Parts: sequence; structure tokens; C-alpha cells
Amino acid sequence: MKANTEINARKPNWNSRVVTEGDQRAPNRAMLRAVGFSDKDFGRPIVGISNAHSTITPCNAGISVLVDAASAGLRNKGGMPQSFGTITVSDGISMGTEGMKFSLVSRETIADSIENVCRAQSMDGILAVGGCDKNMPGAMIAIARLNIPSIFVYGGTIHAGKLKGQDLNVVSVFEAVGQKSNGQISEQEFREIEQNACPGTGSCGGMYTANTMSSAFEALGMSLPNSSTMANPDAEIAETALLAGETLMDLISQGIRAHDIITRKSIENAIRVTAAVGGSTNAVLHLLAIAHSANIPLSLDDFESIFSTTPHIADMKPSGHYLAVDLHKAGGIPSIMKILMENKLLHGDCLTVTGKTVSENLESIPSLEPSRQNVIHPFTQPCYQRGQIVVLRGNLAPGGAVAKISGVKKPAITGEAKIYDSEEECMNAILEDQIQKGDIVVIRYEGPKGGPGMREMLSPTAALIGRGLGESVGLITDGRFSGGTYGMVVGHISPEAASGGPIAVLRNGDLVTIDAYSKVLQAHLTIDEILARTREWKPPPPLYTRGVMAKYVSLVGSAEFGAITDGEHSQDPKVFFQKNWYKNLQGYSSSANLKPEDSS
Repeated sequence: MKANTEINARKPNWNSRVVTEGDQRAPNRAMLRAVGFSDKDFGRPIVGISNAHSTITPCNAGISVLVDAASAGLRNKGGMPQSFGTITVSDGISMGTEGMKFSLVSRETIADSIENVCRAQSMDGILAVGGCDKNMPGAMIAIARLNIPSIFVYGGTIHAGKLKGQDLNVVSVFEAVGQKSNGQISEQEFREIEQNACPGTGSCGGMYTANTMSSAFEALGMSLPNSSTMANPDAEIAETALLAGETLMDLISQGIRAHDIITRKSIENAIRVTAAVGGSTNAVLHLLAIAHSANIPLSLDDFESIFSTTPHIADMKPSGHYLAVDLHKAGGIPSIMKILMENKLLHGDCLTVTGKTVSENLESIPSLEPSRQNVIHPFTQPCYQRGQIVVLRGNLAPGGAVAKISGVKKPAITGEAKIYDSEEECMNAILEDQIQKGDIVVIRYEGPKGGPGMREMLSPTAALIGRGLGESVGLITDGRFSGGTYGMVVGHISPEAASGGPIAVLRNGDLVTIDAYSKVLQAHLTIDEILARTREWKPPPPLYTRGVMAKYVSLVGSAEFGAITDGEHSQDPKVFFQKNWYKNLQGYSSSANLKPEDSS
């Protein structure tokens, strides 16, 4: 790799020297002396540590020790670490409430705050430490914007909870809500599941969003190999954080910036690994946003292309059997990548934070012996023949929609729509036994603008699973799903209801087909019927007129482009309608007269 000449010409404090050198910077140096700098330190690289420690959530409550270790690693190699806080919110704690609307918003707040600090303080590099779902994409969006030497340190996953010899995790509790309401478990068992599901610190244990993104970042090359599936309470993770600090100093000295690692090829590697481990649908939203921040063209069609050619080989919850700690014991992401590399599905020439390529990092990884573990399946005997995220299009989603079909025996269903204009309305209907086999549940006005904030629908989907309806009921939404969701569910519908998308004009009783085989999401309505209803539709009044959410609504774009808040993807829905919508509707009009039995 050819070093970046701009950094090398001014190393080691290639960027921070603007605030530490010259007589005019005496006031700046005086401030730095007050936080521990001495004369010998002003020529050293100043490296920001984005610290997401918080006692708001177990995902982040164990991060401080990693920040301390990373700081020591930076100092070992002559760096001057400066730690600053970034926010977190807990998806698990806010789930099912109004507060969940602020989860995706926090991704932007995190990204903006890291970019703000690093640019204001002229940092020579950035080491980001995060645990909960939005810490990771938020940090990586900022890293991609900044394009300075960077590394990401994952806060680590949680150990499994235990009850009567069975593993538990937080999704067990969400599903228990539906089981209890349906009389499948007693009050005592319900309480015991709640009390034992989360035994300590670390991010939610399955291949949910946090562990999906940590795995994707390792595949991207922005985290150290084998660091993405470690448990937060285990000693090895602090040792890895120390090594990450030392590694970042090497990147600074070699002039290796984020954009040398985050490339079109490495993004494809990240998507490929996400497919192989059965990762969260949120990875689609976040990788689109990261690619945008790195000026890399990426579309929903790219995800479908990669997922359709990648076998799902890791038997992970929520649809499978194992947790991230089990994957770590079985060989972790390096073993997954080794299998993909051996089968020519990875770009081995991509640079990583080790200073080596993907191929070089994997040279020492032994080929997996499946007989010694059950978590990672052989390439020729996968859990599923293709990655379990499918991109659907049709007259309900001309801009695209995302389905995760892991664990679904037959990913096609046609039924009558039952319309709910919020998650709360739908959840009440489920618990009051208003949802029956064969229904297509529609939750709308939960998109980026309409929610606002694109809430995760884990509570209703888990309740459907708990009530035994996971295989027989479809659910579609312009919101999104937790990594813990599985079943016949479709999210990220674009354009969303609040922008006048077709989902806004669906009515109770309309027939809807979800067909992952044909990659179609279709209302059994003609184009003329949809357009006539659209002319009658009026947008709902804004739910927020002040504060962060009002700003977010004014900026956020479609889920199709990652729900970003900068760039040209915050489209005027009228323009989208005129230029794209009608054309895409025509493309699917031939299937508008399907009957329910046609999907069987």
C-alpha cells in the first residue's frame, strides 16, 4: 500500500500541528497543558477516542475499560489520546415506546458529534469505541466523512442468560410477552425469563444489529481480526482494545486513511459476510449510509445481487440456534471469511487496519473442521442456499423494500390487509387477538419522516411469534425491524406513507402478496386505482414542530438510500412520483390480478 503523502510529509502530528505549533498557538498550548500536555507532547499525534460508555444500557456499560486500554495502546506508540463522550440510546429499553423514534436519529447525532469534535480539534486519528446498535454505524459514518487514520473497537457482546438449562437473551423476553398473553406460559415462568435473560454487560447476544454491524466492520477491514464476536466481560477484549490503540498509531505513521480501507470492494465484503451470518436487515440501512459518506455508489440492487449468491452458513439466532459467543468459540468471523475466500466470494486484495490485506490476514486461519462444531456449516451444506435478506419491489414498494426470511418455511403469502397507522395500534390488536392466520398486517406512518425516526417493530413481530403466528401472518411496514426479528416480515418500504407512497392508500381488506421467490411486494390493485386513491390522500400533520426530531424530519431521506440526512437523497415526494413511481408501478401491473390461491 502506498502511504498517503500528505500525512507522511507532515507526520506524526500531520493535522494537529495547526493548533500546537507557532507563537500564535501559545493560548492553544496553554489549554492543552491544563489537560496533561507537556513540551514534549506537542509534536506527538493527537488521537481522539470516541467513548460511548453509558450506564443507560448493558451494551455500553462495560466500555470504559476498553477506552482505558485503547488509550494505553496509543501512549505505548507515542500518541496523545484525548477521550470525548458520544451519546447512546437503548433500542431494547425504548422498544415499543415513543422513545424508540429517537434511535435512528441517534445514529446521526453520534456521527455528527464525532465529526464535529475531530474537525474542530484537528485530530490526527480517531479510535471509536461503541456497543449498542447505533454507536457502530454512527461512528463509521463519521469515520467515512473524516477520512483520517481510524479504527473501530467493538464493546463486545453479552453472555447468554440461563433458565432451566436453556440459553436466554433479550428477544426471549419479547417473545414471552406473546406467549404469556396467549396462555402458553405461566406468570412465574414469564417473570423468570425476564429476570434471567440479561446476565451482565454487552450487546444483545444473537446475530442482531450490534453483532451484525461488528461482524460487517471486521469484514470491512476497519476492526481488528477476530474482535467482533468477543464477550464484553472477557479479558481478551481489553487486550484487543490495547492492540487497537497501537495499531492506529501504525496507521498514522504509514499514512493509511479510512478511504484507503473503506472501498467499493470492502463494502461488498461486508455485505457478503452479513449474508453468510444471517445478519440484521438494519445492515442494509447502515451500509448504504456509510457508503454514501465515503462517496461510494451503492444501491439496494447491490445487496440483492450479493445476498442471492452467498450461502447463509452460520446457524445464528434469531432464526437459528446459537449466539455470538458460540460463533466466537467456533472460529469467529475469520473462519466465516476463510470459507468465503476459499470459495472465491471475497475480495482478498482489500487493505485492512492491520496494514495487511484480507488475504494476508486469513493466511494463518485454519480451514474449518465442521465435525468439531455446529455453529458454522460447511459451504456445501449451508443453513440456507442464499443470504436471507431479500429486496422486494412492486406496486407497494417501487423504491424497494427489505425482507428477512430466515426460518420461514414458505416465504410467500397472500392475504387481506389489516391496516394500523402506528406500532401501538398494531400491538394492541395482536394482544387482543384481532390478528388471524392469513392476515397481512400493515404498519404505516413509521418511516424515517412519518414515524418520525423509523422505529423497529420488534414488539409486534415477537408477539406474533409468541402467539404462534410467525409462519401464517405477513407483516409489512415502512418502519424497520430489530435484528432480533424473524418471520414473514417486510420493512423499509419506499416511498414511505408520509411521503405519499402506495402503502399510504392501502385499505382494510385489500389483497396483498408478499413473495420472496419472485421478489415482489404487490397490492392487488390496478395502477389507476392506486393513482385515484393517491389524489385523495392528504399528508398527516407533523408530530414534532420543534427540537431534534423536527430538524431530522426536514433533512432525512428515504430508507432506499439509507435514511441519510445529507446529500441529494432527501427527495421531494412529488418529484419521486413524477420521475420514478409511475414507471415502476407499470413494471408490476401484470400481476395486479393475482388471487390468494396463486401464491400457494
